[in-house]
Amino acid sequence: MKVEARIFNIITLFFFVSAAVYGFWSKEPVGIVALLLTGGLALIIGTYFQFVARRIDQRPEDNPDAEVSDGAGELGFFSPGSYWPFGVAAASAFAGLALAFFHAWMIVLAIGFLLITVAGLVFEYHTGPNHE
Repeated sequence: MKVEARIFNIITLFFFVSAAVYGFWSKEPVGIVALLLTGGLALIIGTYFQFVARRIDQRPEDNPDAEVSDGAGELGFFSPGSYWPFGVAAASAFAGLALAFFHAWMIVLAIGFLLITVAGLVFEYHTGPNHE
């Protein structure tokens, strides 16, 4: 997580410096505020990654002397044949269109589709307490 924290801290510094330069050259307040808020959001993410990096063991990505084989092994469980991610993507695209055209009936449908597909993705392998 140290690598990610460093990346976001560099991005934060870039946006704050850009806001200062932009404010000096243009004197236009909306762009300055947008750059400052973007830097603030990057600062939140970078701070979170630094916070997490102190509480977890060092990963191979964080060790400059690591070998490729240090990262070998199981990375987790990934569903090989799930169609739910496609459904979530399609529902998100539909929600984006609904918000772009701002049709209330489309927004309601999109929220319903999103809730159904996200619930399907989350509970895909949930069998309940009585099943084994």
